[in-house]
Amino acid sequence: MAGKQLRYAFFPGCTLESAVAELKVATELTCKKLGIELVEIDGWTCCGASQIQDIDANVGLLINARNIALAEKQGFDKILTVCNTCTLMLRNAKRQLDENPELKAKVNEGLAKIGLEYRGTAEITHYLWVLVEDYGLEKLASKVSRPLRDMKVANFYGCHILLPPKIMGFEDERNPRSMEMLAEACGARSIDFEQRLGCCGFHSIYPAEVEAEKSCGAIELVARKQGADCVVTPCPLCHMALDMWQADSQKYYKEDITMPIIHVPQLVGLALGFSPQEMSINHHIVSAMPMLKKKLA
Repeated sequence: MAGKQLRYAFFPGCTLESAVAELKVATELTCKKLGIELVEIDGWTCCGASQIQDIDANVGLLINARNIALAEKQGFDKILTVCNTCTLMLRNAKRQLDENPELKAKVNEGLAKIGLEYRGTAEITHYLWVLVEDYGLEKLASKVSRPLRDMKVANFYGCHILLPPKIMGFEDERNPRSMEMLAEACGARSIDFEQRLGCCGFHSIYPAEVEAEKSCGAIELVARKQGADCVVTPCPLCHMALDMWQADSQKYYKEDITMPIIHVPQLVGLALGFSPQEMSINHHIVSAMPMLKKKLA
């Protein structure tokens, strides 16, 4: 898309509006710096966070059809999210509606009551995918003013950006490379990290609290043993689990699992020259500031 203005309907999702608001700051600042225009969808609502279908699948479908229809009404052909689960929920709704004309007609009967229509003209993408595919990593590398040469990162994808492949399908779900390529464009070194396709357990914390916390601890322990300076994730839910459950996860491990967690837009922002404070990294529960003070010196 060389020479083309990149403009997206921005679906921040409720997590970026609340628990990890610092990631919204990082997303908006890095996009502005790169010349990527984000226009927040007026009137968006929660995607249902991969839980709503267990209560009422029809309501889950309808609210995501509404979110997409809002972006379409505003004239956008692409919706950008920064959450793996939001991406999955929106893409799943789109797939169902685009493949089933009767279902689409039924949903549009409901949307018509609020003056909306789902047309299916808008695609759903993710911040990571936009940088890799739309913006281009070569162009991104040319914008890097502070190469992160001293940083060793453990890239943790999270389940929902890869699975199920028939809905997500951006890359090989068994051997994805987008995060490693992004880290390289930022000048960082990706370590060999066997947990990179693991699960943080975010969506299972209530029925399986112990297993979820152990899963997070294993991710952090392996990253630490491999010499990583931080774990990088493209999903705010993974970020929350790995950051805020770390103290609880520690009780299952004799070895120290302490590991700073950095979100993809924050890593990009550091490479673009923003300070850790501008990227709001100083608000994380597990502090990355001592590590960054050494690595960015």
